[in-house]
Amino acid sequence: MRRVTCMKISIITVTYNSAATLRDAIESVLRQDYGDWEYIVVDGLSGDDTVGIIREYEPRFAGRMKWVSEKDGGIYDAMNKGIGMATGDVVGILNSDDFFYDDNVLGRVAEAFEADKSIEAVYGDVRFVSEPDLDRTVRYYSSAKFRPRRFRFGFMPAHPSFYTYKRNFERYGCYKTDYRIAADFELLTRFMYCNGIRTKYLPFVFTTMRTGGASTASWRSNLLLNREIVRACAENGIRTCLPLLFLKYFVKVFEFISPRKRL
Repeated sequence: MRRVTCMKISIITVTYNSAATLRDAIESVLRQDYGDWEYIVVDGLSGDDTVGIIREYEPRFAGRMKWVSEKDGGIYDAMNKGIGMATGDVVGILNSDDFFYDDNVLGRVAEAFEADKSIEAVYGDVRFVSEPDLDRTVRYYSSAKFRPRRFRFGFMPAHPSFYTYKRNFERYGCYKTDYRIAADFELLTRFMYCNGIRTKYLPFVFTTMRTGGASTASWRSNLLLNREIVRACAENGIRTCLPLLFLKYFVKVFEFISPRKRL
């Protein structure tokens, strides 16, 4: 067990018909060796056994889980609900089909914030896997080289590794619900570029993600993503255009061909 600290971390998981993967997310939270956290699950009235799984695990959290199941306005509206329910100093998102890479992710996040009180957010790396072999990395997303000027080209830190003080959501706003895919990109540009919060890259894997997210489902979703990125940049004072964004795919291909580690 890591040393006791006074920093509480709120982890938010948004669910909708997530019964097939939710157990992995929940188990990875329960395994964290850092003690001061709470877990918030926001469900959008799932029609499968998602709520049954939440109820099954709730006693194991010994009062550190809060959840709600009700109709919402989409994934970003649900994330905002979770932020509103959070009582922690720091907030992070764990998607319902993802799970923490190892047992000391939250401990290292807390240590980074405590080591430098001027830091307002941290971020790191994520790894992608696909069924049935969840131990084999098929893509590695490193945030090591990210700089705010790279927002212009459509790059951003790995959103599932982004942890920031709750007060920043109160100060700068939450996710914009009129975005369908890129509200996470917009929020990061607003926090990091427009308002210049001080961030730190932590060189480790935060989260294991399953492939097949909404933004990569088809060429149409990719086009929508990039159009929303153009809009997000414009709203936050960054000049860009669609042709400039398409250049990022020449870089992203190396995430598949030569991942830094086969973890």
